Amino acid sequence: MKIKCDFCKTEYHIDNIPNTPVQCALCGHTWTVVVGQKRNALLMFFASLCALLSAIVFTVAVITQHQIKQKNQGPLIATVTGVTTTTDENGVPHIVVNGTVTNVSDQIYGVPDLVIVSSDQNDNVLAQQKFMPSATLLDVGASVNFSHMLSQQPSGVKKISAKLVNFDVPKDDKK
Repeated sequence: MKIKCDFCKTEYHIDNIPNTPVQCALCGHTWTVVVGQKRNALLMFFASLCALLSAIVFTVAVITQHQIKQKNQGPLIATVTGVTTTTDENGVPHIVVNGTVTNVSDQIYGVPDLVIVSSDQNDNVLAQQKFMPSATLLDVGASVNFSHMLSQQPSGVKKISAKLVNFDVPKDDKK
């Protein structure tokens, strides 16, 4: 076993662990030899294996949840990215809704009409306005931006969202 003086760092090789304090032959410093616990290699291997298995299970769960969420959303997703207020030449304020429609599938899809839904704090629908986005087809993984100026809005609007109108997924795409 190898021991080292705490003061001058001189190293000594001994056969067994002494029961009494040890004195350095070089500097005279006295210290108690502390034996570190040996780690069981099999236990360390098992702990590492468990950690690796946990990481794999977590990764599979995250990927599966993402795929389920994506499948439940459908191949096209409409998202509101911003809401601003503008004033026309007559001084009338209007709300402008900006957003994107994204194709998250592996096929080309036609873009249906969009509906901007205005809701109160309890998610009660106060108004809906339908419009046609600028793109007619969306390629795989592509997105198209939209911007729509709303007509008169009722009071109490706390949330504005976008949804696709009458979007039917072809039967062979439902898996």
